Amino acid sequence: MARPLRIEYEGAFYHVTSRGNDRKKIFLSPTDYKKFLSYLSDAVHKYGVILHAFILMGNHYHLIVETPKTGLSVFMHAVNSAYTTYFNIKRKRAGHLFQGRYRSILIEKDSYLLDLSRYIHLNPVRAGIVEKPEDYPYSSYRSYLFPKEKTIVFRDLIWGMISGDGKEVVQRYSDFVASAISEKPPTPLDKVYGGMILGGKSFIKEALKRVNDTIRKKETAQRRTLTSMVSDLDEMVHLLSIYFKVPEETITKASPYRAYAIYLSRKHTPVSSTEIGGYFGNITCSAVTKIGTRLKDRMATDEILRDEMKKIEERLSRSRVSG
Repeated sequence: MARPLRIEYEGAFYHVTSRGNDRKKIFLSPTDYKKFLSYLSDAVHKYGVILHAFILMGNHYHLIVETPKTGLSVFMHAVNSAYTTYFNIKRKRAGHLFQGRYRSILIEKDSYLLDLSRYIHLNPVRAGIVEKPEDYPYSSYRSYLFPKEKTIVFRDLIWGMISGDGKEVVQRYSDFVASAISEKPPTPLDKVYGGMILGGKSFIKEALKRVNDTIRKKETAQRRTLTSMVSDLDEMVHLLSIYFKVPEETITKASPYRAYAIYLSRKHTPVSSTEIGGYFGNITCSAVTKIGTRLKDRMATDEILRDEMKKIEERLSRSRVSG
């Protein structure tokens, strides 16, 4: 699979996610969560990275980080490799723990940092694990509610985006997060451009200017990743699960969602048919082609299906910036 292009520079902000291989759990005990946080803390101090928010779920995690000095890649390699070594030794296993490389999205902080912090803090609520985000123990949310609590998270920037001082700003941030439980605003990740940039048009253009020279030197597959509606299969499945309001596992395994995902992955990602087949249950390259062809043939005669697919593609296209 062609690797998504990384945009790295001093002072950048990122939303980072990493998932377990084959969507398996990467945290199996309270000790696992604590170990991961210790490795995360070590890397934050060693590489001078600023951690603004985090949440650790069973089979994945989210971070919001700022890189004033070093690049993101070296920091993430330190975290994931240290935890993988610990996990494999403890469980007497070998091989990859995480599913490919981590996914990173460059963030325009003034426009999206606050909303993204709320989004990741509400992960366990959306998953039905807890009713209130403060009840989930493996998150940075409690540190935003209790200023005296020891934490590796830098809170002042996000607090500064909420007007007020002291107890007032804590309460207002709590109210801001809680408001999304009942109102359910759109996820900010719906607006990601090319699978890797979240910001306004001027921010996107400026980010792309930073890598123009790199883009010209990269292989065609990498440049195609930049211009694709969706950068990888994880993102495709995630977007379809939001669209259909079903779990991601349903998209990868159940009919008709899997056929939709396979067809759209062939059309709108830089991923090969062989890799798509491996992702969706280890089916053959020819089977992937047949599934896509059959769906396309059905669309030629089924107006309802054709309209449905058009709506889905319009949803995917929202990740792009026109003009």
